[in-house]
Amino acid sequence: MTETTTGRLRVDGAELYYEVRGRGPLLLLIPGGTGGAASFEEIVDDLAADRTVVTYDPRGLSNSPLDDPAAPQRVEQHAEDALGLIDLLSPGEPVSVAGCSSGAIVAMHLLTAHPGRIARVVAHEPPLAEVLPDAAEHRAMLARVREAFDREGPMAAATVLAAGLRRPGESAGARPAAELSPRAAARVERSMADAPYFIGRVIPSFMAHVPDVDRLRALSDRLVLAAGADSHGELPYRPAALLAERFGTELVHFPGGHTGLSTHPAEFGKLLREVLDAR
Repeated sequence: MTETTTGRLRVDGAELYYEVRGRGPLLLLIPGGTGGAASFEEIVDDLAADRTVVTYDPRGLSNSPLDDPAAPQRVEQHAEDALGLIDLLSPGEPVSVAGCSSGAIVAMHLLTAHPGRIARVVAHEPPLAEVLPDAAEHRAMLARVREAFDREGPMAAATVLAAGLRRPGESAGARPAAELSPRAAARVERSMADAPYFIGRVIPSFMAHVPDVDRLRALSDRLVLAAGADSHGELPYRPAALLAERFGTELVHFPGGHTGLSTHPAEFGKLLREVLDAR
């Protein structure tokens, strides 16, 4: 295993916990969901063989407490947090960034807001519902998620959200659940305490985020849009596919579905390395 250095960074309204491994050009990994830095634990050592890899817990998750637990969450603020880590750990050089799901939304905004600091972004299934032609339907779905959260709690809201992310017409249980390694399953179990915050505060704001599509198009030579090979037609797949088509760039298919990082870590990490190394 690669030696790990940990640290804490004070940012506006929060304190970020981060981990650093390896030496060389910096790669910042931005997690989705509630997993935080641990989301990448099965691929980070390999990536750190020839680069400096930084993982962290986004504000409000795990070891990165908020000053105000009720504070609204905005993509823009999360991107500034990521920039703070970049400025701290690679003050003089542009860096590569890879993000999954909500982390991909943050990574894409970081590229548009601070292009001089970013060499390359890999964005795996950013659920940017507002770029889709049926965005109004997804707004209504998010309203139902909020209603379920307020009325019955986070687990009920998660059920509504899961239904909204599936392919149109696909019922629950239509496909077998993705198998997780014991390590990944334990990670999911540990992160469940953060589910109320993530479902109640992060998901509604992030999925309603409107990206600067024109700016992304202008920077598309630095943006790799990616999606799961098994998630064609699902909501998180569609924005990446639509934007890749619109920009005239390749949509890179990673193994597994939306959670391919957890279900196929070795294959996912290998392809991520190849994409990052491509010029």
